[in-house]
Amino acid sequence: MAMTTETSVPVRAGTARWGAVAGVASAATGLGVAELVAVLTGPRSAPVVAVGGVVVDHVPAAVKDAAIALFGVHDKTALIAGTMLLLAAAAAGVGALAVRSLAYAVGGTAAFGLIGVAAALTRPGANAAWALPSLAAVAGALAAGWFLLRQIPAGSTATPGSMATPGSTAAPGSTAAPGIATATTAAPDASVAGGPAGGGGRGAPGRVDPEARRRFLRTAGLVVAGAAVAGYAGRWLSTRLSVSEVRATVTLPPPADAAPALPSRLDPVPDVATYVTKNEDFYRIDTALSVPQVDPESWSLRIHGRVERELTITWADLLKRPMVERYVTLACVSNEVGGDLIGNARWLGVPVRDLLEEAGPLAGADQVVSRSVDGWTCGTPTEVLRDGRDALLAIGMNGEPLPVEHGFPVRMVVPGLYGYVSACKWITEIELTSFADFDAYWVPRGWSARGPIKTQSRIDTPRRKATAGTVTVAGVAWAQHVGVAKVEVSVDDGPWAAATLHGSVSDDTWCQWTFPWAATPGEHRLRVRATDATGAVQTEAEAPVAPDGATGWHTVKVEVTAP
Repeated sequence: MAMTTETSVPVRAGTARWGAVAGVASAATGLGVAELVAVLTGPRSAPVVAVGGVVVDHVPAAVKDAAIALFGVHDKTALIAGTMLLLAAAAAGVGALAVRSLAYAVGGTAAFGLIGVAAALTRPGANAAWALPSLAAVAGALAAGWFLLRQIPAGSTATPGSMATPGSTAAPGSTAAPGIATATTAAPDASVAGGPAGGGGRGAPGRVDPEARRRFLRTAGLVVAGAAVAGYAGRWLSTRLSVSEVRATVTLPPPADAAPALPSRLDPVPDVATYVTKNEDFYRIDTALSVPQVDPESWSLRIHGRVERELTITWADLLKRPMVERYVTLACVSNEVGGDLIGNARWLGVPVRDLLEEAGPLAGADQVVSRSVDGWTCGTPTEVLRDGRDALLAIGMNGEPLPVEHGFPVRMVVPGLYGYVSACKWITEIELTSFADFDAYWVPRGWSARGPIKTQSRIDTPRRKATAGTVTVAGVAWAQHVGVAKVEVSVDDGPWAAATLHGSVSDDTWCQWTFPWAATPGEHRLRVRATDATGAVQTEAEAPVAPDGATGWHTVKVEVTAP
């Protein structure tokens, strides 16, 4: 007869792996419930978005650069996916501990809930209701966890040196909850799971009924499926409540000053970037994990700070003003040499210069700080906005109202400056201040306070392979607000030869170029450089994107094969 000695530690009748499964499923349930509640409080209040926003705001510039370099315009998707994976791993760890005591589940879930609440309440524009999705997530995760932990298959223990046999019962006076077996120290006995018959040794799991295991996994799978349905429903309802339908009803006023007609020699070869970038193809780099939903009827712009007259402009006021239409190329400071974080579009809007003249900047107001509805800021030199260039408070893009992800209903467009110091989306505020008194969002993170776009050129085709014979080398070049005077191509470090420019409507846009190359079989090296209208040649010196834009000549290696 085997002798047993009771311990006071209740052990749930299951191994850590079952608890890990329960933990992940419970976390999924919490997030699904949070998405449903966020339909009422706004998608930016959802825990993953709120916590992700805090991460974006505090991530080192080097990490941000690496993410954009690796994922490009999909950096936000990658961040959310990474956050979900980390949360799943943490939830699995909490669940694994919870097989020993529900205190781990309660404490771990509550900790994550507090993080979500704190993140949501510190986001720009937050109110007390933004805490509700995270609180609902805690309640949903705890309910799912309690249910799943009680479904764990019996037949194993988690305490070294102890065994909890299937069907064992708690000793008199034990407080073990249903589904919890009392840890006991048993003498070796083939009749006890974990002994020789159980195939395990000291602390090894006992036998688990295969059907019980399958039943638990099916239950956990159904819980995850339900969580996915809840999360999808929440996102779908949020989309239905978005401003997309409102945007579809907006009619843009005709421009008082229309854009120039496009030249006839554009888009010379299929593989070169089109002169006008389609809205759906235009790059998007910003800090908004959830696209702000701004109803134009409730939108207003406040112009204040160091001004003679503070102004507040509503959507109706803006539509009454004369509109200017211009083609302007925008570029991200994170665009690597040869990169595609750049695009050209036809913008419709009100000149920023006119608004500033009405407000009357005071002496010393050398910086215009634009604020987005989500709190993001950029600082633009005041003199740039008043020097005659077509800086616009834009409402239209390529003949349509601004896409929601590109700033609907109103954004800033400034030729010649990188987006981080000029292109404020979902703009709601303009403050006149000074560079000495205020650092915009990216400046404390290591970026330059002023970001004029540097002269660049890019080879779009060929990039890797070509067939021997006459090959058209083509690409784009830009020297914003100055203009491109010349583009040259060098083959295998040979002499520079002039390419053909294919025109543009102004110095504020890129231009396309082509070059006929007599390609011979073998590996070849192509380089390109541009010269601006002042005669300044694009620098060969290589520099990273930080702190004020990458430099260097774009170079590609091409393998040419015989026809």
